[in-house]
Amino acid sequence: MSQTLTVRGRRSAAPRRSIILTLVMFAFVLYSLVPLVWLLISSTKTQESLLNSFGLWFSGPFAFFDNVWQTLTYDDGIFLHWFGNTLLYVVVGAGGATLLATLGGYGLARFTFPGKRFIFTLILAAIAIPGTALAVPTFLLFSQMGLTNTVWSVIIPSLVSPFGLYLVWVYASEAIPTELLEAARVDGSGELRTFFTISLRLLAPGVATVALFAIVASWNNYFLPLIMLSNPDLYPLPIGLQLWNSQGAGIGADPIFNLVITGALLTIIPIVGAFLLMQRYWQSGLAAGSVKQ
Repeated sequence: MSQTLTVRGRRSAAPRRSIILTLVMFAFVLYSLVPLVWLLISSTKTQESLLNSFGLWFSGPFAFFDNVWQTLTYDDGIFLHWFGNTLLYVVVGAGGATLLATLGGYGLARFTFPGKRFIFTLILAAIAIPGTALAVPTFLLFSQMGLTNTVWSVIIPSLVSPFGLYLVWVYASEAIPTELLEAARVDGSGELRTFFTISLRLLAPGVATVALFAIVASWNNYFLPLIMLSNPDLYPLPIGLQLWNSQGAGIGADPIFNLVITGALLTIIPIVGAFLLMQRYWQSGLAAGSVKQ
């Protein structure tokens, strides 16, 4: 009898298999990988073979390394200049957003003060507002301040991350035991010392998750730099590649679609690397608080 119950228990604990779900997942995987495969194959083609061949198969001479060299050296190496601009926006903007979200979320989770509930409501409302809806008011504000067409017009709005603040707030509430903080205070540790030596280590998965979201958002930021910047020397990579792509339209156009595609491939490599390096922190950060004990 006991063996029968054990077998039934093992059967109920085994994961269920569904053909329909498997087919749906296969369709999603195919839908996600086809654009990447097209990008990889197209980056190996010359401009002529790119326009006169099937997109999902190789054609013509293998021109990948020549495309990479032309992308890096075209127009006096403007691609590398845009790459440096993107790194600046990501390091200062995303780094600052992560730091502010960590400090704010930790303070909201571990300290009690008047107006805390109002701030919570305000943060939830800010998360619900899409960034594109705030782009035009932000442009008008920065125009009045004389900051448009400067790096600060991209960096300063990137420092605000309501979702990151909320995520750190939730993670700090679950990951840092109150008893541990009280013990540190009894031992004479100040709030700053407690934060940097104890709390920040416990917050590492949550902070890494917020940093990953901020890095991806800053790296792919398109609409805000598009309306804020008019000087090509200040463009990030997405706007710069769009500038190259627009060269292929109109009278006397000089299409360089092979460089646009190769530039797009080079653009996604750093963000894919960052995602893979921080994946374990990202997964543990999102799962925090999902199980009540």
